[in-house]
Amino acid sequence: MSENNINKEQVTQQLEIQVDDVTAQGIYTNLAGIAHSETEFILDFLFMQPNQPKAKLRARIISSPIHTKRLLSALMDNIRKYEERFGKIPEREYNVGGHS
Repeated sequence: MSENNINKEQVTQQLEIQVDDVTAQGIYTNLAGIAHSETEFILDFLFMQPNQPKAKLRARIISSPIHTKRLLSALMDNIRKYEERFGKIPEREYNVGGHS
């Protein structure tokens, strides 16, 4: 393949990510909710304490459909790699207030 035929997505770029100390520590969530419109997906990440009827919204990500689909692909790839190394992740079904 000639250099003129290389797809832009095939070119690897390095990205410097800047992160402050608080953000770098992360936020634990154990529940997620997803909604969408024609132009965006909304991903809500929540924390629900055991035996409590409430869940606290910890983070909300609003993303384009294209980026959300790329995120899904990256998650699926990482889950596959994780399961190859550590074994299958058990699946449990949740349905709490429309979130799963």
